Amino acid sequence: MKILTKIIIGLVVIFIGYFCFLYFAKYSEGVRAGELVKFSRKGVIIKTWEGEISQGVSDSQFFRFSVEDSENKVIKDLNDLQGQYVKLYYYERYKTFFWLGDTKYFITKVEKTDRNLNK
Repeated sequence: MKILTKIIIGLVVIFIGYFCFLYFAKYSEGVRAGELVKFSRKGVIIKTWEGEISQGVSDSQFFRFSVEDSENKVIKDLNDLQGQYVKLYYYERYKTFFWLGDTKYFITKVEKTDRNLNK
């Protein structure tokens, strides 16, 4: 019975370690710029903040992102800048978590920018 208890405890520790890695580790960080075309709070039971920016003329050039509930300044800035050109600072997680958002990309900072993004 002692060996079974040790195996179960070992598996629980491995699972917790794996979950913590997926939750806290950042796969990438970066900046994207474009026109903020959508930002809304959505969901039936668990509400999350979701948005997208257009990075070009084609429908395939959209960057979809999520914002954590604790990012109050980012949420306010995105609501205020609807339809304008923005620069988004983000990090990417390894996995999505349904209670945080629909994407792996989470915005940490927003800046208003010019339409000519090459400046």
